[in-house]
Amino acid sequence: MTNVELEKEFHKRFNREPERIFFCPGRVNLIGEHIDYNGGQVMPCAITSGTWLVLAHNADSVLRFECINFPENASIRLQSSYSKTGKEWFNYPLGMIDQLLQEGHAISGLDMLFYGNLPIGAGLSSSASIEVLTGFAFSEVFRLGITPKEIALLGKKVENEFIGVNSGIMDQFAVAMGKKDKAILLNCDTLEYEYIPFEIGEYVLAIINSNKQRTLAESRYNERFAECGAALKILRQEIEADFLCDITPEEFNSKKYLISDPVLQKRALHVVTENERVKQATIALKGGDLKQFGALMYASHQSLKELYEVSGKELDAIVDFCKTYPGCIGARMTGAGFGGCAIALIKKDGFKDFEAKLTEYYSGKVGYAPQVFASAIGGGVREEPFLKPH
Repeated sequence: MTNVELEKEFHKRFNREPERIFFCPGRVNLIGEHIDYNGGQVMPCAITSGTWLVLAHNADSVLRFECINFPENASIRLQSSYSKTGKEWFNYPLGMIDQLLQEGHAISGLDMLFYGNLPIGAGLSSSASIEVLTGFAFSEVFRLGITPKEIALLGKKVENEFIGVNSGIMDQFAVAMGKKDKAILLNCDTLEYEYIPFEIGEYVLAIINSNKQRTLAESRYNERFAECGAALKILRQEIEADFLCDITPEEFNSKKYLISDPVLQKRALHVVTENERVKQATIALKGGDLKQFGALMYASHQSLKELYEVSGKELDAIVDFCKTYPGCIGARMTGAGFGGCAIALIKKDGFKDFEAKLTEYYSGKVGYAPQVFASAIGGGVREEPFLKPH
């Protein structure tokens, strides 16, 4: 939907003119998977799909939530705190509002219309997008003076404490701090970050939604977390390291005999080598070597498939096809795995052909179609201009 259409929809639902409109993107992680909790660096970027919020003040001391994507709406009186109720979508913005109130910020009634074009549950951070969007919009509207980085940290608190999901900071940070044509090299522990050029010229970033819901991701995530901790404990008998990512591939190879369990050895090997791939990817992008970056994407997927075992037939089918497609120079699963999305670097002029042939191949292998769309690397959360005169 265009901004003009969103403004018309706001008028239709609230019978009044909107005052302001805000946008927050989704994100993908380009490389560096399952190493954030092992002391490594990740490389996310904001994409051009995301979530919009159109709003206007009201004099009723009520927070009104409407969404074009979901039938549920809510009118909630202003109070000093809130708690999560049920699983409705508006718990995400309500959680951020509760967080702002806990921080001592004063707010008043608003009429709000949300709309998103991110597929839900596909690993593109639709929840982080709506959290950061709400925090940023409230900071602007009520002149709270909260920085995007601070909003990202509040968003993580919402996810952990209000929603009850034990996620890290990457998603909120990427959508709050994204820059056009830049990846973010981020240390999730220290929040040290650097913008890396991601200028892909004749290529486009394809995002391929496997359309498989990630039902087991959380339990397997906790399992992998524990396996990494167990491997580190063994290696620390002879290596000084706070995290697995403190260990070089050479050190690991010289001490891997300490780990008698082959599963733990595989998990640790993925972490150590993926951390090294992020370093190599940084060098490749700074040098404008997209072919090398693409090769690292393929290597990352292979490691996630064989060593970390978080892929699956759907994501593997996408990457297998990409390896055979002449206009593709790199592809990998992105996110926690067990479904969700893959990403690929595709020649712009062949994107439609890629989409058609991948859809046919994937449908034959899996039994249903994927969702394929092209994305540029976009900026982070921001206010949008009104497009129709008032």
